[in-house]
Amino acid sequence: MPSSQSVDNPLVVARDLAKIYGSGHAAVHALRGVDLDLPRGELIVLLGASGSGKSTLLNLIGGLDNPTRGRLEYRGWDVAKADEEGLTAYRRDVVGFVFQFYNLIASLTARENIALITEVSRDPMSPDEALKLVDLTDRAHHFPAQLSGGEQQRVAIARAIAKRPELLLCDEPTGALDVKTGMLVLEAIQRINREIGTLTLVITHNAVLAEMADRVFTMSDGQLELARVNTSPRPVRELSW
Repeated sequence: MPSSQSVDNPLVVARDLAKIYGSGHAAVHALRGVDLDLPRGELIVLLGASGSGKSTLLNLIGGLDNPTRGRLEYRGWDVAKADEEGLTAYRRDVVGFVFQFYNLIASLTARENIALITEVSRDPMSPDEALKLVDLTDRAHHFPAQLSGGEQQRVAIARAIAKRPELLLCDEPTGALDVKTGMLVLEAIQRINREIGTLTLVITHNAVLAEMADRVFTMSDGQLELARVNTSPRPVRELSW
């Protein structure tokens, strides 16, 4: 593995990680031997076109799918070989997920949507504290239908980070939003990364976001490459949209 992809004391380590769907001539090689070290506290952007393998990699790291080959470890614990009980605990206690679509429960307020997570977490922050981190304190008692798309996504982020995850995985978190609203969502993600120290991985097709990250990787045809290292990542507001 190139030394530029290695880091000291990584939280997550992947070696020769591969994912193949199907078999024979119909086999799809979604990942082709990925090596990656993810350290605590970094904000990482993963760029690539649709179908390049970004979401597959995110799903493996998050314990939502199993690799076909390779090693995937969290603090030395082999995620790839874990049983369903272990994966459930990993997803519940370690990983926060933010997807393109918000998946909020329509009949619950913003605060109640977050409380669903905090009630089953081992060391959660309060729903009010999570809402404050995404600047939505004044919307705590609003239902999803009363919130804009950007506000709903920020509630989804608050829900993901309320359990104090060590790892926050964001799959196209601004894909359904306009630029102005997307900026608010990205500012929330960047703030959480800096203030809480959560390792944050954001996958996107928008190359502009590369400037907000500590490190930027690109994916193409299931292969991963380190594209750049930013010694001074830029605030979202300063990006050239």
